[in-house]
Amino acid sequence: MAKNENNEFFEITPEILELTELCKSHSTIDTSLYAKYDVKRGLRDINGKGVLTGLTEISDIISSKVVDGKTVPCEGKLYYRGIDVEELVAGFLRENRFGFAETVYLLLFGELPNAQQLDDFKQIMNKYRTLPTNFVRDIIMKAPTSDMMNTLARSVLTLYAYDEKGNDTSLPNVLRQCIELIALFPQLAVYGYQAYYRELHPSNSFFIHAPQPELSIAENILYMLRLDHTYTDLEARILDLALVLHAEHGGGNNSSFTTHVVASSGTDTYSVIAAALGSLKGPKHGGANIKVVRMFEDMKKNIKDWTDEDEIRSYLHALLNKQAFDKSGLIYGMGHAVYSISDPRANVFKKFVKKLSEEKGLSDEYGLYSRVERLAPIVIGEERKTYKGVSANIDFYSGFVYHMLGLPSELFTPVFAMARIAGWSAHLLEEQINVGKIIRPAYKSISEHRKYVPLEER
Repeated sequence: MAKNENNEFFEITPEILELTELCKSHSTIDTSLYAKYDVKRGLRDINGKGVLTGLTEISDIISSKVVDGKTVPCEGKLYYRGIDVEELVAGFLRENRFGFAETVYLLLFGELPNAQQLDDFKQIMNKYRTLPTNFVRDIIMKAPTSDMMNTLARSVLTLYAYDEKGNDTSLPNVLRQCIELIALFPQLAVYGYQAYYRELHPSNSFFIHAPQPELSIAENILYMLRLDHTYTDLEARILDLALVLHAEHGGGNNSSFTTHVVASSGTDTYSVIAAALGSLKGPKHGGANIKVVRMFEDMKKNIKDWTDEDEIRSYLHALLNKQAFDKSGLIYGMGHAVYSISDPRANVFKKFVKKLSEEKGLSDEYGLYSRVERLAPIVIGEERKTYKGVSANIDFYSGFVYHMLGLPSELFTPVFAMARIAGWSAHLLEEQINVGKIIRPAYKSISEHRKYVPLEER
């Protein structure tokens, strides 16, 4: 981790604490005013449904249907460019292929590639899978940090300096930049982690494994990360599946909306993607899977018998009553802003989680996850009034999968980013093709107007 001898620079002094209270006293808004002025806080209505702010052809999320004139929850569905993700996954699994590359193609170009188009696209990706000369030494190794999302963002912004056409926002150039970043994200994240690990363990050698052109992106992630290069076929395929399921999720998720907002200003590709990374880093967005893993670590310490459902229910009640884990009152991995009855991504994913847990000898832990998934909605229903159903989301299982794959927790959210940059790129291109006004939502001021008071009279 980067060292700084000037510790006073980072100290929270009494003066800062005093100014913090002043800031709070003049910036805390009465929450009842949101209803008074009919303000959709968080761009959601009172039922949690997102406010329409744009149109997109990239993906669609279905969580309800109209029956007899009434909107009722239904099994969740996710579509990439009109194609059911569950059908997309079934297709490449049936043909024993890795699916992420064709998913990227589908999201960027709006149609499934034929065999030749897919092969050509993979060759283009391979062409761009080379970092600038000495980039690892001069950038990644110079100031390693424990947060790989910040490392990714810094690397992305620095790549701008190496790009002779960094400010060129013509469509062909932005497409080229997007494909480059999609290809480079695994290296930027993995090498960033290795630099951080070496900083913590100076006696260890620093190794760089260059990606192999014949391997899929999922295979290359495992190849570059592991000292011995080895991985099983199931490990690579379930990581590939994770990338496919995380690649896109509607224009309204926080980081994709950030992409539209920042792109609408006309700024460069690197600034847009760095902003999206900052959004995804948040624990309410991409960082949720780490919370799930840490919650289960605490659960396993406090529940003596993982098969005792009464004991599990008791712990879940304690979570909701802010008496366990981080005392947030949340059961991480349960519930979603859009889905109610089911998250289709979680449904697809968990079928393979069981297989991986058996390969890793972790069937007991998988059993605990399954029981929590079944019991949590019941416990939440007993404790809380909810406006819609509650089910496991993809974060519930993804952290467990990454843990079984031996990925360090520092890379959990970056793996999400390696996938979601495909969706961000599609949204960036869509925003640019449909050039419109800069996105500028309105905020209602509730402050009273006052007269300026001269300094000597204050």
